[in-house]
Amino acid sequence: MKFAHIADCHIGSWRDPKLKDISGRAFIKAIGLSISKNVDFILISGDLFNTSIPGIDNLKVVVSKLKQLKEMDIPVYIIAGSHDFSPSGKTMIDVLEEAGLLVNVVKGEVAENKLKLKFTLDKKTGAKIAGMLGRKGQLEKKYYEDISRENLENERGYKIFMFHSAISELKPKDLEQMESQPISLLPRGFNYYAGGHIHIVKDATIQGYGTIVYPGPLFPNNFREIEQLKNGGFYIFDDGKLTYEPIVIYNVESIKVDCTNKTPELVVKELTEKTKNKEFFNTIVTIRLEGVLESGKPSDIDFKDIFSKLYNKSAYFVMKNTNALMAKEFENIQLKADSAADIEETLIKEHLGQISIKGYDEKELVKDLISAMSKEKEEGERTADFESRLLKDASKIMDIEEL
Repeated sequence: MKFAHIADCHIGSWRDPKLKDISGRAFIKAIGLSISKNVDFILISGDLFNTSIPGIDNLKVVVSKLKQLKEMDIPVYIIAGSHDFSPSGKTMIDVLEEAGLLVNVVKGEVAENKLKLKFTLDKKTGAKIAGMLGRKGQLEKKYYEDISRENLENERGYKIFMFHSAISELKPKDLEQMESQPISLLPRGFNYYAGGHIHIVKDATIQGYGTIVYPGPLFPNNFREIEQLKNGGFYIFDDGKLTYEPIVIYNVESIKVDCTNKTPELVVKELTEKTKNKEFFNTIVTIRLEGVLESGKPSDIDFKDIFSKLYNKSAYFVMKNTNALMAKEFENIQLKADSAADIEETLIKEHLGQISIKGYDEKELVKDLISAMSKEKEEGERTADFESRLLKDASKIMDIEEL
């Protein structure tokens, strides 16, 4: 038995024109590599798209590759992740399954107040696959608590369980604040646990639970991930042997400067020294500046000149992070974050509770409203219709009459 285990593709996550199609290219490359390795089937453990309603261009990329896999008789088994799943419960995965391009393995019924999951059988290998979707804020935890485990754990044969959740026992130290659930909530006795959601590359064996695997993202999803992971990838499972397959779209060069007790001019000089004898052909360059400047402000650093020099050295894309850089007079004002999502999380936590709304989880309500109001205008959609759609979505989330 040979299969590919992919997760967290987040197709459509990058908005900058130079990186806009990068997650799609990573997906194309991963599917091509899976085909070349002659896999029997492919698992996608959530967050195929970065939003429940993806853009047309991103959808075309995915449909094209899924169609190719179908023609080659390579099934794709999938679960919805926290980004695929919308507050209304609708997801593009339903549309792709209806078209016969993949199989959503989250299937079951409620019996005697318990959720009885059903297995999906892979006819070629006999593998039996079950799974649970992921939701924002680890809200799927309640589903796990209601699972009827007897049929899952007593089933014989080679079993795969797909999940999109953070497991407490497997979280790295730098993600210790991330919401998670204990391994005990997963059904026991499966051979392979195909995980997603945590953007780490990890496989582990825990007694009673078989092999638990997180392949990480197909391409890093924010500045910090590019800096730390450099690239993405996925796993190939071949008769008990796991092989990690890296997906390299561009080289990555990360530069970090401690700016403490330095002037903006000294920071520019140090950056110039760190890059003067290097070429950056086909390379994404990340620049992280942190610390407290001796004088001046972060805006006094001539980033335009630095970026220009790097692009003249053939860099493909240059990005900076100055969240931990501050002027001396603002040393006590801090906001540490590596992505828009991190900033949103920090600000929500900071202001939570200022307005009490009975009957709502305020944190999740704010997140759902942000998600609803950040939807993009669809191709050919009139402005009035777009605004009306946003208002309708917001009204449904707040369970009130249409605004």
